[in-house]
Amino acid sequence: MEILLTFIVGFVTVLHFYFLYFEMFAWETTGRKVFKTFPKDLFKPTKSMAANQGLYNGFLAAGLLWTFLLVILNGNQILDCFFSCVAIAGIYGALSVSKKIFFIQALPAIIGIVLTLLGTL
Repeated sequence: MEILLTFIVGFVTVLHFYFLYFEMFAWETTGRKVFKTFPKDLFKPTKSMAANQGLYNGFLAAGLLWTFLLVILNGNQILDCFFSCVAIAGIYGALSVSKKIFFIQALPAIIGIVLTLLGTL
């Protein structure tokens, strides 16, 4: 169980650092590849909005990384808090932008929550 939890924490953390990268630094290149249905002429005017989203994704990744280091000292409550933030952001993104966001962002975080709960039983 611990190995699977370690993997999912690492996976969700890396995902959110990647989101930070493409939303803050590669919105007009990588962003176009990720959001294919978004009109191409809107990437430039929405660059600062995407960068703001990227910053928040970076905060989530930093929180997960921090709690990953604390898990050794039984920091699962903090870990669940940040997993919940990721899951809520993913559910909101799925409802407001694309259903794929649920599977890419929210579902891995939900799996992480379940694994931490199972690990504490």
